[in-house]
Amino acid sequence: MARSTARKRALNTLYEADEKGQDIDSLLDERIAEPGAQTPLPEYAVVLVRGVAEHQADIDAVLGKYSTKWTLRRMAVVDRNILRIAAWEILFTDEVPDKVAIDEALGLAKMLSDDDSPAFIHGLLSAICANKDAALEQIRQAEAARVQQARQDAALHAPTAPGFLTSGGVSGHGDGKPMQWDGPEQTVQAEPAVAPQIIPAPESPDTPAEREL
Repeated sequence: MARSTARKRALNTLYEADEKGQDIDSLLDERIAEPGAQTPLPEYAVVLVRGVAEHQADIDAVLGKYSTKWTLRRMAVVDRNILRIAAWEILFTDEVPDKVAIDEALGLAKMLSDDDSPAFIHGLLSAICANKDAALEQIRQAEAARVQQARQDAALHAPTAPGFLTSGGVSGHGDGKPMQWDGPEQTVQAEPAVAPQIIPAPESPDTPAEREL
């Protein structure tokens, strides 16, 4: 019962953030700091909200892949966030059996959504469980792609030590500007031109001086 209550409180926070277009973590921080008339959020509700916020891109990608009826954007806000909570429990924690995650999601849907939602939610979550290994591999590949992109971005924007060699062969600074010589000016003396030496050709034995009369 305690975790069921925590899921409902987590759903309230996620629903509110989704409706307002507000950052999930910032709204959660507000609710923790100022709970208002409500009792403080249960610890597991905070875990759920933080988990969904951290992995929302991957969760939404998996939900979008296995949803055959609605795109994520066209789903009812309450259904979308019930699915996010259950998907996080199925894909990102081993503490909750998959069947329990589905049953809890169905309970929230029956309580808070329309009559068609439970069947839709059950079908989508069952598809994810049936393809859990593929869904986890999809998440791993997406994470690897993000890491690779982050490394490329870091390398692209990393400061370069002064005096690097530019592609044109000109020594430059880290800002990409060519380096300038700060020492004394030097004059390079040109070598004097040397006239080519002409070697006379030897006289031919047929010259008039050597002919026998």
